[in-house]
Amino acid sequence: MKKSILLGSLITAGLLSTNVQAQTYNDDTDAQGIYIGAGYGYLRADGDDNFDDNKDAYQAFLGYGFNKHFAIEGGFIDFGNYGNELANADTDGYTLGIKLGLPISDNVSVYVRGGQLWYETDYSVFGVKNDYDDEGLFAGLGVSYHINEDWSVKLDYTLYDNDLDVDSATDDIDDANFSTDLKHASLGFEYRF
Repeated sequence: MKKSILLGSLITAGLLSTNVQAQTYNDDTDAQGIYIGAGYGYLRADGDDNFDDNKDAYQAFLGYGFNKHFAIEGGFIDFGNYGNELANADTDGYTLGIKLGLPISDNVSVYVRGGQLWYETDYSVFGVKNDYDDEGLFAGLGVSYHINEDWSVKLDYTLYDNDLDVDSATDDIDDANFSTDLKHASLGFEYRF
């Protein structure tokens, strides 16, 4: 009886340890297919007229990798609130672009990405509130560490270029055109199906 319990325990432990071991990442095959991910990071809003602040931003993305060098990726980013007491904004946006990667080791890849940003900004300038929809461009670079064939951890830096034209907000403000670059440094994860 004790031998069968011991044997059963050893077999169970062996099966569990086999399932728990990390699977090796193969960039030739594992880079292909659909992936999803999310990131959280630090946002820096730089622009004219002291329209800057340091805030947090969140993003989610969905992509398709054709191979280890090329992917198409779309995403949503919440830039959060930024600005100062006189002029502040809350921006959300959608992105669509390409991602070009280069494996530098068995588990590490570097990449660049860029494309189109569509965004909506709710803003307040001297107490006058309005919203603004527009589009811009984005470009970024990053590094991925592939934990196994499914999971990766990413460190990413992206520049989003947008213009906030608030001439129509009030007649009391002359030349109220904020050219704002949103810089986002994030840490995230990616899951590949």
